[in-house]
Amino acid sequence: MAIAQYKLGEKVATRDGYGDALLGLGEKHEDIVAIDADLAKSTKSIVFGKKFPDRFKYVGISEADMVSMAAGLALSGKVPFASSFACFVVNRGLDQLRISVAYSKTNVKIVGSHGGILTGEDGPTGQEIMDLAIMRSMPNFTVICPADYYETVAATYAMYENAGPFYMRTCREKTAIFYEGVPEMKIGKAVVLAQGADGAIIATGGLVEQAMKAQEILKGKGLSVSVLNVPFLSPFDSKAVGEECRKGAVVSAEDGTVNGLGSAVAEVIAEKGIDCRLARVGLRGSFAESGKPAELLEKYRMNADAIAQELLKVKGEDRI
Repeated sequence: MAIAQYKLGEKVATRDGYGDALLGLGEKHEDIVAIDADLAKSTKSIVFGKKFPDRFKYVGISEADMVSMAAGLALSGKVPFASSFACFVVNRGLDQLRISVAYSKTNVKIVGSHGGILTGEDGPTGQEIMDLAIMRSMPNFTVICPADYYETVAATYAMYENAGPFYMRTCREKTAIFYEGVPEMKIGKAVVLAQGADGAIIATGGLVEQAMKAQEILKGKGLSVSVLNVPFLSPFDSKAVGEECRKGAVVSAEDGTVNGLGSAVAEVIAEKGIDCRLARVGLRGSFAESGKPAELLEKYRMNADAIAQELLKVKGEDRI
């Protein structure tokens, strides 16, 4: 299976990167199996299922059972990729994720699609906003939130190539392509997408696109701001984040509660004693609602304009 070719700036959903990469891995590695909680067409694991029906299983609307099955498959020598909507697999399968996967250190790969309010019209019950905060606190889990199609492909490869529990969030909404091909991915490492000396935007997943747009807005206002893409919430690249925070003005941006990436950045600032003002873009103490993704980002102040404005605030300026 050849990975699809896209141009910089084209819009593609990260869930498509997962489906394509899983199929490609399946063609090379017979130990890979895939299971899904009746949402394979949406998570894109169906791409694997159609090619390898004998290595694919629908488990029904039973996410806790799916996680337990994945743990059993891992203990029998398989490499299971278990997929569902993030709101279901994380919340309904939490006890099994904690005991059967994290505590037991089983080689299980969990993929939660439809992450964040970019899920849009599905509404607050289908928009998973807490998964990054929950999963980054789970011992032994590597937690990934890729920014584009190609980074998702790289993340899926990394999940297979590295033993142990993994959780990856993907998105339904199409987001911009940032890489010219599948990048080299190092576990726990962040990536600088834009250089700047006047401050930094530290973003993950679907909001990396908004961060890059905010960087352009600020450039037009005379500010040189860097953008740090953080695909790994755990392990966390404290070194790279710390370097950005030493610029003195930082905005974190994530599609969900600010207790994921935002809290991780705040911990780096506090623990390293860095003199830095931080604004955390994301949801604070509330769910969102049903609506078009762009309108939701605007209403909940998570779009490029809001990110740029927050950066100006932490710098004590008002140019918008």
